[in-house]
Amino acid sequence: MVDNSILVLPLPKLTMPVIEPQLLKRGEKLFVFDPLRKKNILLTPEEWVRQHWIHFLVDYHGFPKGLLTTERGLTYNGLQKRTDLLIYDRQGAPYFLIECKAPDVPINQKVLTQAFSYNQTLNCPFIALTNGMRHVILRFEAEDKKYHQQDSLPPVP
Repeated sequence: MVDNSILVLPLPKLTMPVIEPQLLKRGEKLFVFDPLRKKNILLTPEEWVRQHWIHFLVDYHGFPKGLLTTERGLTYNGLQKRTDLLIYDRQGAPYFLIECKAPDVPINQKVLTQAFSYNQTLNCPFIALTNGMRHVILRFEAEDKKYHQQDSLPPVP
């Protein structure tokens, strides 16, 4: 029986800059070193997307690594949830929420609803939805109290 939730080589190409992460194989499982958590993490398709985003933000756009966090817990409607990737501003307030999905998961209303539900607790001015192939970036406009799609990343906090 094959576990399809774990990536095997070759790894899928995403519509993002190529990264060269530290990979480790233990038995039949593949792990990736996460520079934020400073440990090896089971390499699932969603984790592959998350690691690309971490490198993209830090290496290509100058986001300080110290402002990024993964798997941050939060409570929504009495349920424990975890954010995929969260960037704080320099004052420590949630700034940019990134909801990562596996490359074969479509970015649709369900993903948007999930990110919005998390953001009711966080109140980030920026949200990204990504599966590594498609990326949707939204910013909150205070004047009409709505999120609007934008073509670029938010500025580095």
